[in-house]
This record gives sequence, structure tokens and C-alpha cells, in this order.
Amino acid sequence: MNKQTAKQNDYSPEHILFLQSIRRTKLLINILRYALFVVFVVLWEVFARLNIVDPFIFSSPLRIIQTLGSLYKGGDLLMHIGVTLTETVLGFVLGTLAGTGIAIILWWSNTVQKVLDPYLVILNALPKIALGPILIVWIGAGMNSIIVMALLISLIVTIMTVLSGFMEENAQKQMLMKTLGASKWQIFSLVVLPASGPTIVSALKISVGMSWVGVLVGEYLVSKAGLGYLIVYGGQVFKLDLVMTSIVIICFLAALMYFAVQWFEKALVNWRSHSKK
Repeated sequence: MNKQTAKQNDYSPEHILFLQSIRRTKLLINILRYALFVVFVVLWEVFARLNIVDPFIFSSPLRIIQTLGSLYKGGDLLMHIGVTLTETVLGFVLGTLAGTGIAIILWWSNTVQKVLDPYLVILNALPKIALGPILIVWIGAGMNSIIVMALLISLIVTIMTVLSGFMEENAQKQMLMKTLGASKWQIFSLVVLPASGPTIVSALKISVGMSWVGVLVGEYLVSKAGLGYLIVYGGQVFKLDLVMTSIVIICFLAALMYFAVQWFEKALVNWRSHSKK
């Protein structure tokens, strides 16, 4: 008898039925999710072949596959993917680390938080694309300015999301520990940080999309390689198959990063559940 069977024997029949219904629901959701994608791709191809949608403008799955093949044969596909993915991952990691660090500082000092709060709101409302020309002049026309653009776009959102979580997590426990004479570090390490895992994960999920936006904006403004460059180039020479292919690749890579964050979330939940035992 394996461990899973032994555990099930400890459950009541009603509990076992409930767990089975959850598994069936998850399976149904996965089936519908992938079926929806397959139906979308098939209809896209059929509509393009029947000229219900203009294949020159909207391309088609088959034409995208052919464009992928030609890019791969020419040796450009992996290079452009590598450039954009490097910029996005660096901007994502740096923005998350810097945003979380600044959020800790703002939580630590209530005075600093109140002083900087209106500036954070203003910076969050500021269209970051307006800073593009300044970054190009300041940092230079290259990968560094694109990474900084991705960092800036994700930074403020990360700060505000993580800080909001720090302030709301176990507010009563924080007040109780402060009343009992606990130090700031004790409150943060014993109450705030352990309870802020879901908040940080939520910030990561938001930061994934914002990092892609920052990189693509940067590549639109100044880039000689990358998926954003391919989109701009394809639009200029009216190779819209190239534009749609680049968009599909971006969607695929963004999904991979999102799934990586989901995997981290599950690992964090498992670690927290084991640590409580």
C-alpha cells in the first residue's frame, strides 16, 4: 500500500468524493483551455484560407510557421529571441529586487513613506515612454537603456504592490508585537515577511507583463536586434507575417515566464505548509 492510498484511507468517503470532484474540475479546465487554443488556431487558418480575414494583414498559422522556419534557417531567430529575453529577464529581476528593497525601506520608515508617497503616485502615472529619449541620451543607444526602461516600468508598480501588502499583512499582530516591545526587525522577520509571500508573488506576476512592455517600448525606440526590432522592421517593409510571428513568439515567452512565477508560487506554498508542520 503506497503513501497516497494510506492517506486516502484516513479520509471520509465525503472528503474523498470532494477531492475527486476537484481533480475532475481541474482536468476539465485544462482540457477546455487547450481545446480553446486549438479551435482558435484552426479557425484562424480556415478564415485566412477562405479570405474571411485578410491573410496579408492578419497572416495565418501556416504562414507564421513558414516565417519561423525561414528565420531559423537564416540564423536570426535564436539571436533575436536571446536579445529580447535577456533584456526582459534582467529588467524583471532587477525591477523586482529593487522594488521589494525600496518597499522594505518605506515600510521601515513611516516618515520616508509619507514623504515619498505622492512622488510614487506621480511616477506611476507618468508615461514611461516619455523618458525613452532621455534614457537614450543619458545611457546610450543600446541594450543598457532598454533594460533600464523595463526596470523603470516595473519598479513603481512593484514598490506599491509590495508596500501595500507589507502594510496590510497581519496589522493587528504588528501592533501587538510593537506593544509588547518587539523591535522593527523582529516584527518584519517574524510577522511581515513570512506572511507577504502571496503579495510578492502577485507583484512578480504584474512585473512579468510590465517588463515585457518596457523592453518592447525600448526596442521600438532604439534597437538593432530583438523581437521589438523585428516588429518595427516588418511594419516598415510591410512584411506583416514577420510582425505576427514576432507577436506569437512574445506571447509564448511571456507565458513561459508567467508559468515560471506560478511554479515559484507553488514551491513557496509547499515550503510554507511544510514549515508549519
